[in-house]
Amino acid sequence: MATLLLQLIAPMQSWGSRSRFDDRDTEREPTKSGVLGLVASALGRPRSADVSDLSALMFGVRVDRAGQVRTDYHTAQEGNGTAVTRRHYLADAAFLIGLEGAPELLGQIDMALRTPFWPPFLGRKSFPPSQPMFVEGGVQEGSLLDVLTAYPVIHPSPDTQARFVLELRPGERTSHATSFRMDQPTGTFAERRYTSRQVKSWTASRTQENP
Repeated sequence: MATLLLQLIAPMQSWGSRSRFDDRDTEREPTKSGVLGLVASALGRPRSADVSDLSALMFGVRVDRAGQVRTDYHTAQEGNGTAVTRRHYLADAAFLIGLEGAPELLGQIDMALRTPFWPPFLGRKSFPPSQPMFVEGGVQEGSLLDVLTAYPVIHPSPDTQARFVLELRPGERTSHATSFRMDQPTGTFAERRYTSRQVKSWTASRTQENP
């Protein structure tokens, strides 16, 4: 098996999974649907394209810098009144993302991240990454857990521990805390159809920082 690593670092990023009308939420780490949308954009796939091959990839996140949740208030004219929306985002966060799957597909994604077809953004068009999304030696032999654990820290942080959130495999048992995320694509991104997936999460000591 092979795992592709990529990094998401920016002053601001937002990864909503339950946004409705006047309240735009963000999760504390990137969602699978959000990252796969970023990958599909880098590959040059339109929103109407089939992404079943991307959806089948195993997905994991290592939180190297958790950042802070911030909220902006926006107003807009709506008829005779004013509509107020709250938009939540993460400030100064850094994430190492792992995608596990077929080496050929992962290699294509790695190349696309180096020269993306469309300009990338981290959840919102006004939130571009501040550093390249690819990492050197991006595609590595090994499981999602092993590769995410072994890679050096990507960003300085006062945190003494890193948080891991990894997708559970079918039938997998774990002693870690588990939860469900409604971010597994079941159709094209234009259709906006998602189902839940189960994840496990835990914290561990930070590894040596990348020089």
